[in-house]
Amino acid sequence: MQLPFETTPVVPAIPITFATKATWSTIAKDLPEPARQFALANDFTGKPGKCLTLPAPDGQIAHVVFGLEDESAKSRDLFRPGALPGLLPPGVYRFANAPHDPRLATLAFALGSYRFGRYRKAEKPEVRLVPPDGVDIADIARTAEAAALARDLINTPSNDMGPEQLADTAKALAERFGASFKCIIGDDLVKQNFPLIHAVGMASARTPRLIDLSWGDPAHPKVTLVGKGVCFDTGGLDLKPSSGMLIMKKDMGGAANVLALAQMVMDAKLKVRLRVLIPAVENAVAGNAFRPLDIFKSRKGPTVEIGNTDAEGRLVLADALALADEEKPELLVDLGTLTGAARVALGPDLPPFYTHDEMLAESVAAHAKRENDPLWRMPLWPPYDSWLDSKVADINNAPSGTFAGSITCALFLQRFVTDAKSWLHVDIYGWTPSAKPARPEGGECQAARAIYKLLSERYA
Repeated sequence: MQLPFETTPVVPAIPITFATKATWSTIAKDLPEPARQFALANDFTGKPGKCLTLPAPDGQIAHVVFGLEDESAKSRDLFRPGALPGLLPPGVYRFANAPHDPRLATLAFALGSYRFGRYRKAEKPEVRLVPPDGVDIADIARTAEAAALARDLINTPSNDMGPEQLADTAKALAERFGASFKCIIGDDLVKQNFPLIHAVGMASARTPRLIDLSWGDPAHPKVTLVGKGVCFDTGGLDLKPSSGMLIMKKDMGGAANVLALAQMVMDAKLKVRLRVLIPAVENAVAGNAFRPLDIFKSRKGPTVEIGNTDAEGRLVLADALALADEEKPELLVDLGTLTGAARVALGPDLPPFYTHDEMLAESVAAHAKRENDPLWRMPLWPPYDSWLDSKVADINNAPSGTFAGSITCALFLQRFVTDAKSWLHVDIYGWTPSAKPARPEGGECQAARAIYKLLSERYA
């Protein structure tokens, strides 16, 4: 992604003044009379999201005014300035006054400049921003570039983003930052004791694999990231309806966001021993597909009865988490597009997270709010653990009831994490259903920015 920042402008930057309904009258008084009359004629009142370009006497753009929410508003979209790249004429701009949060506004400007253009020419905004004073533009650029990686991976259709292509992306990232890379492929998954990953992916012509990337000084605290990499999910023999399958190219959104997070960590040179594990599979339908009521022994040891083949994400994560847990990392994080129940409870913009670590939970919530990367804590509710019981195996992957689906998924994964010092599970959506400022419709970077800031605080 070409970042929209201009650090050495050769022409004066056009000022953007942020106004609210409460501040607009004061701002308007300071404008030249022709500009003020032009704004009045265009009924500009500081309404949030309204953008108006004010002309100079020679017809050039002299000034831009852009509406934001009042300080007293019930909610404020700190990413609202991310709409500007799609509203402004070509040119170089600067913030003439402070938006609600200059750092987030600068990041939003970059995120709002993103366009996915792999398959047809994208009309990229020809606007550039002179960064505000005091903003760490290197960190903004790092974050925006990683978010673009996650978006690109999720937006790419499954015919061009299968397990092999996902592994190629991870390998390229490893080469860029001097990390080690290996991949366990196909029947070697069974030989090396990853039976659940193999079971989910064995029906596809595109071979399942476990991607494994390591980076950093072995003496530093171990942080392990695990991302669900289901490159397409038909639901398996418990086939999804066509409407449910429509955007299942995004079912590798956990892997995409883990790679984005890893890129930020490595680019910032955080003092961690980083490991990234991605079980990359396609949940396909074929004569050798795994079936409801099949039973498999997991890497951890417990046997798993298949209650539903469409609850495949937790299966591949279980084996990867078990491997990660064997090293007893200081922090183990998993991200996955896992349950519709999470969307029913909290919608597409607010992923739930789970942890028993109270200090970690407080830190996650604080950074999520600070970074405008919303997350909401949900409970690992022990009474529901019995819902995972099986009459013939140690555990069932999908309870027969319809209640608390995101919680029971988290409880299932918890069975495979016993030795990590802290564990964080996030049930993301990875998709923006309708465009919002700085968040175009399509694949989305969720949770990665908040977790990166948490790691930066701990391990800078």
